[in-house]
Amino acid sequence: MARIAGVDLPGNKKVAIALTGIYGIGRKTAVQVAEKANVAADKQAGELSADEINALRRVIDRDCMVEGDLRREISINIKRLVDMGSYRGLRHRRRLPVRGQRTKTNARTRKGPRKTVAGKKKAPGAK
Repeated sequence: MARIAGVDLPGNKKVAIALTGIYGIGRKTAVQVAEKANVAADKQAGELSADEINALRRVIDRDCMVEGDLRREISINIKRLVDMGSYRGLRHRRRLPVRGQRTKTNARTRKGPRKTVAGKKKAPGAK
């Protein structure tokens, strides 16, 4: 089992798919990394030699921002927007959708479960 950027790659998957287990690497980037490292993208990750693993590791360290560094960069960017008081920062602070989605309906993932508001009760004897 290869370990790259602090993540164990599943040995039963192809390199192009296994690399997507690293935060910050998608399908396209995984194929590009495999090409730059001269590793066949359709080779099983468990069959990689130590040299191929080191080549992948070097390419990722050199060209990609992944895992902790990327998470830190994203959180710093969000914190900057919140501190600045921009519209996007306010949406982050209120835990609402940031990119213009509707919130009257939907947006349940961001807003959380529904909070039921009780209706008004009629006074006894009122029509």
